[in-house]
Amino acid sequence: MTPEVAKILVDGLVTGLKFLGAGLAMVGTLGAGLGIGLLGSGAVQGISRNPDAAGTIQINMILAIAFAEAVAIYALVVAMLILFVGG
Repeated sequence: MTPEVAKILVDGLVTGLKFLGAGLAMVGTLGAGLGIGLLGSGAVQGISRNPDAAGTIQINMILAIAFAEAVAIYALVVAMLILFVGG
């Protein structure tokens, strides 16, 4: 095997592993999506059972959704770093 062919193979392997790593980093978004869905479901159930507490429930739900969404954004940033900055 010539050095040029070996370099092409190694570069291809590195690129493939970058894509694999970025895909695995995005698995973190699954938890955020499930968490947001469960939060919405729980909030709707809580409001339907006690309409007087709708304001408090809605404020707490929006805060929790923002924190869960932050996890998904962090996963996206890590994936982008792996793709574009990683050696």
